Amino acid sequence: MLFSLLFSCQPGEKTRDTRTVFHYNQHKNITSLDPAFARAQNNIWAVDHLYNGLVQLDDSLNVRPAIASDWKVSEDGLTYTFIIRNDVFFHNNKCFKNNDNRVVTANDVKYSFNRLLDSKVNSPGSWVFKGKVLEDDPFLAPAVDTFIIKLSKPFRPFLGMLSMQYCSVVPREAVEFYGRDFRSNPVGTGPFKFKRWIENQSLFLSKNEQYFERNLPKVDGIRISFMGDRKTAYLELSRENIDFFSGLESSYINELITKDGTIHPAKADKIQFIKSPYLNSEYLGINLNFGEAENPLKAKKIRQALNYGIDRALMLQTLRNNVGVPANSGFTPVGLPSFDAMAAPGYTYNPDKARSLMKEAGFPNGEGLPVITLHTTADYEDLCTFAAKQWENLGFKIKIELAESATLRQMMTKGQVAFFRASWIMDYPDAESFFTVFYSKNPAPPNYTRFKNAKFDQLYEAALKENDDLIRYDLYQQMDQLLIEEAPVVFLFYDQTALFASTSVHGLSQNAINLLKTKEIYKVKN
Repeated sequence: MLFSLLFSCQPGEKTRDTRTVFHYNQHKNITSLDPAFARAQNNIWAVDHLYNGLVQLDDSLNVRPAIASDWKVSEDGLTYTFIIRNDVFFHNNKCFKNNDNRVVTANDVKYSFNRLLDSKVNSPGSWVFKGKVLEDDPFLAPAVDTFIIKLSKPFRPFLGMLSMQYCSVVPREAVEFYGRDFRSNPVGTGPFKFKRWIENQSLFLSKNEQYFERNLPKVDGIRISFMGDRKTAYLELSRENIDFFSGLESSYINELITKDGTIHPAKADKIQFIKSPYLNSEYLGINLNFGEAENPLKAKKIRQALNYGIDRALMLQTLRNNVGVPANSGFTPVGLPSFDAMAAPGYTYNPDKARSLMKEAGFPNGEGLPVITLHTTADYEDLCTFAAKQWENLGFKIKIELAESATLRQMMTKGQVAFFRASWIMDYPDAESFFTVFYSKNPAPPNYTRFKNAKFDQLYEAALKENDDLIRYDLYQQMDQLLIEEAPVVFLFYDQTALFASTSVHGLSQNAINLLKTKEIYKVKN
């Protein structure tokens, strides 16, 4: 697939590359181009190229217009009214009469959201609306340019949730025309249109010339490769065969990044490294319901000792070349508007404090402590081994058990493990997405630790109803303080993105949801 576009240049501006296909690698295969199944990053990125929702997030996680030009929320927080733009068109496709484009209306939004709730579709994104909207007629389209959502109870983060790719707008004609094959025949409104998908090999997209955001996109097309080995992707980027890939692996991290977390000087002329906050908290979870009373992990002072006994900064420098931030301020990560390290000071490395707590718990220098088994996957064995060695210096006896990712997740869900490595990635731009992990009325998932605290639940429920951001942020910080005190997890680190691109690529987005926004990207000749 060949694309070309000539750009005029202003004086002093670098010449834009006429080879305007942005070619990147996704190390996991795309399983579906249907937004209703945009669960994992591999699907989410592709769906974002092809579709739009009512709203979108800017790089600071503020909610901005997309298909909806404006909206208002009722004072009681139960009714959301959106005004639909009249210049948004679905991509031309044979599902439409005369293979034409069709303007988007409020009925398309209504159809898309009802489809997400349809049990026959069985979308993993149905939770976005379940339990939040009215059971009967929650979505209304009283006019072609007016769409209304009715909630059953106030839920302050709801507007941000609508930016998720699950909530993309799809045309009924395409879903009915293609049936099960809609997964591989996407018809959206996004900056790029579907051209061809060779599953497990490549996906090709072309520029949407009728895209409603002015002067976007800036490249003629996108090609996505699916090389499962990130080391191979790194080599292809070095050879200038691809433009971009993401992620870190031990096989090449030291070739690309210094221990200070910057690109190696020898690579800087060809490769740029982009590191920014990523709303993902890495942790070791403790099942508070596991075993009998003598289980040492049920003792709060032992859980606190584990938290004081790990040098997070050294762990990040040793294993991740300082890509990441030590989790010294609770569960919610850097990058959220509500994050305040001073408001919720957490654990720092203090082995003397850890030993003191072990003694107070009745296990001086680890005497009498049974072996504690930590379950993880092979991808995180090095991280868990690092922690285990530090704890062993305090007197803990740690055994590491490896399991496949799906197996471990199942064991966590069934409560069959006491101590496990896990992470929680933000679903929408609000700290509530992290605190839901510890709300006692939630099962596992997400509450894998079986944490139950009446004060925490009270604060959580109050935050859901609070419209004043400053008051809500204070409630969030009080919840973080409770989690630090009770220590249902060992806080490890707040993640950061690790994006690698050719120096010819410009306009890459830096956002805390690790979303590859392609509409602003362009290339220049080096």
